[in-house]
Amino acid sequence: MTDNLTGVWDGTFVQPQVGMVTFLATLIESGGALRGNVTEPCMTPGCPLSIHKASIAGHRSGSTVSFVKRYEPPGYGYDKVTYEGLVNADATEIDGRWRLPGLSGTFLMVRSTKPAQSIATEELIKEPTR
Repeated sequence: MTDNLTGVWDGTFVQPQVGMVTFLATLIESGGALRGNVTEPCMTPGCPLSIHKASIAGHRSGSTVSFVKRYEPPGYGYDKVTYEGLVNADATEIDGRWRLPGLSGTFLMVRSTKPAQSIATEELIKEPTR
């Protein structure tokens, strides 16, 4: 397994009053810089979006990872969320905490074993047409 975090990651985070939320992240690591994209279901009651999309920007130093997830478009209860976590020894899991002002919870990301194209196709099939 590669030490680089570039790839597709299946994730979960725990949000108070909501519970566990699943997400799919695609990360690109280059020279310690992290960037990528996330898709996750909208869990806010009355949310007009079925799927939230967000971008990730941050960095990695050794086993420490930190990034900011910015929702696109912002709103629907969220704008940006700060994440800080630790990468396990074989770079297959990232475990840590997310934070909003006055609110925080845990998250876990596990490197996906499926190719990125396969996952992207599955997500398109799941997304309802408008």
